[in-house]
Amino acid sequence: MKKSLALLTASALSLSLVLSGCGSTTSDSGSASNGVVNVYNWGVYIDESVLDEFTAQTGIKVNYNTFESNESMYGVLKNEGASYDVVIPSDYMISRMIEEDMLEPLDFANIPNFEDIDPALKNPDYDPENLYSVPYMWGLLGIIYNTTMVDEVPDSWSIMFDEDYAGQILMFNNSRDAIGVALKYLGYSYNTTDEAQIKEAVDLLIQQKPLVQSYVMDEIFEKMQGGSAAIGAYYYGDYLTMAEVNPDLAFCLPKEGTNLYVDAMCIPKSAENKENAEAFINFMCSTEVGLKNCEEIWYSSPLLSVREELDPEVSGDPYAYPDADILAQCESFKNLPQETLALYDSEWTRMMLASN
Repeated sequence: MKKSLALLTASALSLSLVLSGCGSTTSDSGSASNGVVNVYNWGVYIDESVLDEFTAQTGIKVNYNTFESNESMYGVLKNEGASYDVVIPSDYMISRMIEEDMLEPLDFANIPNFEDIDPALKNPDYDPENLYSVPYMWGLLGIIYNTTMVDEVPDSWSIMFDEDYAGQILMFNNSRDAIGVALKYLGYSYNTTDEAQIKEAVDLLIQQKPLVQSYVMDEIFEKMQGGSAAIGAYYYGDYLTMAEVNPDLAFCLPKEGTNLYVDAMCIPKSAENKENAEAFINFMCSTEVGLKNCEEIWYSSPLLSVREELDPEVSGDPYAYPDADILAQCESFKNLPQETLALYDSEWTRMMLASN
């Protein structure tokens, strides 16, 4: 499905509309002065050619770095004092950063392409007044599995704890996602603050530990594409990328429920180039750039104009753009109280230090 001819044709059509100045949101980044913009994004999460395009259009150089988890990104900004102009955290982390006064309010006069964002993704729970964030991508979490290595078609998180696949299971290498998988399998909310439930979930992860080949983030690409692991929990957009390389891979949504997430562009308080940052955010919300990113990473676009340009095979994919029935099975992460976050930290350390 990735980079299908129909989608490339749509991208070319979108580009012609941008150049003609009609029928599309614009990638014109306004009158921001030349200089730099320092961007901090997830790994494997952009068509990097758009960075050069932004520089060509604006004269603004992009310094681009990546992180592997919300928690590692937070630690860099909070504890190491790094200065970035644009960061792209997930929903619950945005809420935490707002609460801790780590984000700068956006001047939406400099981000006119915000109008193209799906209204269903505006004024979200994590940023209810929509002062600090612009959605970048969104999607679903599920189970990726190799059909030549897994005997049955899975429909439950239980396969992540199945002894039949010892040494073939890949698990998240971050506390919120990994503990979340165990919580869902046990029938609990992702956002529980019940200490007993969280400890029960971590006890389950400790029991699972001898079955786990590796705790991963972006390393899952090489392992699943190369057939060196049978099962892993990861995101649907990344599954589409992996399946292009290895067509033996398949995806399922667990019956116990799963995570629906939004990653959004924000400006940290420490930003030194706010005007350039807003120009970059606006550029990323143009139809042309949104299409390029969508066809490269296959996450779900929040831009209405991008969805209109997508091939029906893509826009009609029920896991990429889910209907109400699928959404009813999903729950989003929310920011947790400080005492619960401290419990997560201590319980994650307990799990990681536990012997196999």
